[in-house]
Amino acid sequence: MGVTERKERHKEDLKKDILTAAKELFTQKGYESTSIRAIAEKIEYSPATIYLYYKDKNEIVHALHQDGFRLLVSHFEVLNTVSNPFERLKAMGRAYIHFAMQNPDIYQLLFVMKEPLEHVANCFEDWHEGDRAFDILLKTVSECQGIGYFKGLDATMLSFSIWSTMHGMCTLRITGHLGHVAIARANQLDLDHLIGAAYETYVATLENLTT
Repeated sequence: MGVTERKERHKEDLKKDILTAAKELFTQKGYESTSIRAIAEKIEYSPATIYLYYKDKNEIVHALHQDGFRLLVSHFEVLNTVSNPFERLKAMGRAYIHFAMQNPDIYQLLFVMKEPLEHVANCFEDWHEGDRAFDILLKTVSECQGIGYFKGLDATMLSFSIWSTMHGMCTLRITGHLGHVAIARANQLDLDHLIGAAYETYVATLENLTT
């Protein structure tokens, strides 16, 4: 590997370190309470080094959102080989849960924490990555309608309802609230089993919407 390649690799590795440190601090301390200096200290560099790659916290959180939504979309895109759109829709629900459970810090940054999202929305007009994730869901729902599912329902509103339901289950799980649900306490249910059972109930609801 030549000098140029080594420098480029170092640059990319450092950017990843910056984003990883920022993600952890945003989740632990909140967006407003996290400074560029704190991020620099976590990776043992000077704040000036951070500014070589990102001009402010807004750019950092925007990069985190981009990476997070790309990861979510990748979970959806592997399902493109599922030809039946209704089966693909159900598989997308499982993929969404898997994404949230495997990446709780990213999930909270994308969908739970208010401050980072406000800064992204205020500072960047185009939001292709986030739109792409919802568009995949909307396209799948529309394809389901094309073969006779969800007759008479608005595709956009149904897609929003589907996402809201999945988001609610995942948020309850990763924020620790699911363990306080009465049914979980009363039956001493394993939380992964509980969210799995809730998902199966949700799928049954979708199936009942097909007529």
